Amino acid sequence: MTSPGCWMKNLVNPNPGLPCLEMEEVSFAYEPSHAVLQAISLAIPCGALLAITGLNGSGKTTFARHFNGLLRPNRGTVRLFGEDIRSRSISQLAGWVGYVFQNPDHQIFSSSTRQEIAFGMRNLGWQEDAVQQRTDDVLEEFCLKPYAEVQPATLSFGLRRKISIASVYATSPRVLILDEPTAGLDRRSTLELMAILEAYNRQGNTILFITHDLRLVAERFPQCLVLHEGRILFYGETREFFRNGDLLREAQLGVPQITRLAQGLTSYGVRPDILSVAEFCEVYGSLLGKGKRRAGGEGG
Repeated sequence: MTSPGCWMKNLVNPNPGLPCLEMEEVSFAYEPSHAVLQAISLAIPCGALLAITGLNGSGKTTFARHFNGLLRPNRGTVRLFGEDIRSRSISQLAGWVGYVFQNPDHQIFSSSTRQEIAFGMRNLGWQEDAVQQRTDDVLEEFCLKPYAEVQPATLSFGLRRKISIASVYATSPRVLILDEPTAGLDRRSTLELMAILEAYNRQGNTILFITHDLRLVAERFPQCLVLHEGRILFYGETREFFRNGDLLREAQLGVPQITRLAQGLTSYGVRPDILSVAEFCEVYGSLLGKGKRRAGGEGG
């Protein structure tokens, strides 16, 4: 039996200059009178760690669902590693593009956490010994071993969220798309998830992370994509976006509190584009050190 990903075997090691994901003049509407995406064109490089943000209704989920075939554009072209995906089924794409739904209850259905995590691999034709080993590894990695034989539906929303992420992650997709994956997770669980995703990204995999958490975007994502009314308002370096007041106002998005604090201290030499508490402490500590050295010199 042919596995879902065999049609792209020759693209496992694409040309280094070849984008991982592309859209060319993509437009989409659920109803003819209401366009959700409007002539979007962009290229996302292999190995990107990209946050996707914007107001509710800006088109984030609709945008992302075009990359795994859940939605098909009314106009335009979507490519994966340079291959037009319009003739490929969702099952063919699933081995390459993993998608974690915003609501874990739209995804979870198995009788145990172990079975839930193993399902995707079995569905993609993995050998059973590989399924068992990978399932054990993922249960350990996501701290889900205590719940391995528990029915996921009986667990808390936060645990169901982790299980839904772990089950897609377990299939080792080259592209992992997560729709609001930290909703329902506390700060500690969010940072644990980010550590897993960043390690996965360092292996060369591409991650698209839909979120409203601007603090998380600022702290952990080098690049961001901002959608507004079905169009790309910004795509580039996260720091560049947060230092651009006009773009922030147009997107109707605020800045993280630590960035706001830094912007209020620019007259003291603090940079206005600081994105994390750790960065603020480093810059502020450096300024204090300079002040002490200056005072010591004047005293001498």
